[in-house]
Amino acid sequence: MSRPTGRSRPARALLLLVPLLGGALAGVSLPPLGWWPLGILGVAAAAASLEGRRPLGRLGAGMLFGVGQFFVSVAWALQFNVAGYVVLSLVEALFFAVAAALVPDRAGRLAALAGAFTLAEWAREQWPFGGMPLGGVALGQLGGPLAVTGRLGGSLLVAGCTFLAGAVVANALSWRRGPQVGARRGWEAVGGFVLVVGLVLWATLSPDGSGPGTVRLARAALVQGGGRRGLSQLQVPPSVVFRAAVRETARVHGAVDLVVWPEDVVAENGPFRGSSDEATLESIARSHRATLVAGVTEPVGRTRFRNEIVAFSPAGRLVAVFEKVHRVPFGEYVPLRSFFSHLANLSAVPRDAIPGTGSGMIATPAGRFAVLVSYEVFFADRGRSGVRAGGDVILVPTNTSSYANDQAPAQEISASRLQAIEEGRYVLQVAPTGYSAVIDQDGDVLRQSRLSAPDVIEATVPELTGATIFERFGQLPVVVLGAVGLLVPLGLSLREWRLRRRRSSPSP
Repeated sequence: MSRPTGRSRPARALLLLVPLLGGALAGVSLPPLGWWPLGILGVAAAAASLEGRRPLGRLGAGMLFGVGQFFVSVAWALQFNVAGYVVLSLVEALFFAVAAALVPDRAGRLAALAGAFTLAEWAREQWPFGGMPLGGVALGQLGGPLAVTGRLGGSLLVAGCTFLAGAVVANALSWRRGPQVGARRGWEAVGGFVLVVGLVLWATLSPDGSGPGTVRLARAALVQGGGRRGLSQLQVPPSVVFRAAVRETARVHGAVDLVVWPEDVVAENGPFRGSSDEATLESIARSHRATLVAGVTEPVGRTRFRNEIVAFSPAGRLVAVFEKVHRVPFGEYVPLRSFFSHLANLSAVPRDAIPGTGSGMIATPAGRFAVLVSYEVFFADRGRSGVRAGGDVILVPTNTSSYANDQAPAQEISASRLQAIEEGRYVLQVAPTGYSAVIDQDGDVLRQSRLSAPDVIEATVPELTGATIFERFGQLPVVVLGAVGLLVPLGLSLREWRLRRRRSSPSP
């Protein structure tokens, strides 16, 4: 990392701490510790740390920012593998290291920083192993004014507005010699501030999914069996989880249209079709005269398994099946298993989940639902896929029981809230040991269970049919804007560098 000259060793050490502290603030802004202003302040610290540095120095500052953020925001991984936690944090930090190195230290750096960091966040959602969006700054903005911009551009725009707001703060507080530079930085900060405020106002006034026409109401019951947390599926007999769900479902009284069980509550040793568990689900659906949606896993040979969501009609007929598309790397499958088997004990993941296909929308007598199975809730494209196919309510059957603390479950609730804003739909999230929740189309949590405690949450939810701007256009406009914001200042900086070289070169 290059060091600015003329500074003492303590001053240089302090400069190294600035981006690291900024990243830690961004990480702390996420649930469960979250306070949204810390995300903006953390980005501001990172932006300030790039001031006056050469590309190698900016790369180092960006790496420190990423390390600070992800060592905090993915600390849940410590429970499973310390080495994996360190590698995961460093790999995710590399995205911001590269992004920071690309930010020029000249005109347009505010737009370049926001654009580069937004593209880094988008790249994290794509690679490696299908993307790793957990720990992103957008999850820390649900309590603030920027979350509503998800209606326009999804979680990526929420993150982009956070980066832009942080850069605005850094520009407004930075001091450089010379009135020309100071004025330029001031105008950039004003422009960035106006853009952020304009996006927030536009999103606030944009369609929220309500849509015209008569809204159908569905009476839903979310069943949380409860139990001890921090245990893997290998440590808890499947029958215990199944019986807990059956017991709590018996507490559902009165007429309901929909009963929702969590992910993989029904864990089979053989085929599900024709099993006693299938017969039990059929009986429950008939007894409550309701559509029953439940998570089922079943082995396929000795090395693979299916992770499915099944729906039974009030008559007890199997009417829909959806197989999870976005699998959890190193949780539901091991990429490059033969290689990683030499580096770690993979006994906790003995089988690989078969990736599903399709939009995620299931049609049932209770309505049409966009299904996001646990990890999929962190991917904006999965919610958009199910809603565009006709989903009027989003269902999130999940299982976070293996996490001992509340960091991952709390981040998952934030992801569900973002999905509600992005798609303009009510979200029903249900887990075996928490959190289960009802979330409205504005991202507000109306009901939420406690961790570990058995619970049945009953609520009447509207099945909405309107479309948000994000549902229509997706993330592509945000990616294009991020690329323009980065490439235009880079081009101007390159042009300025060439002119300086030409002036400094001796005349022939």
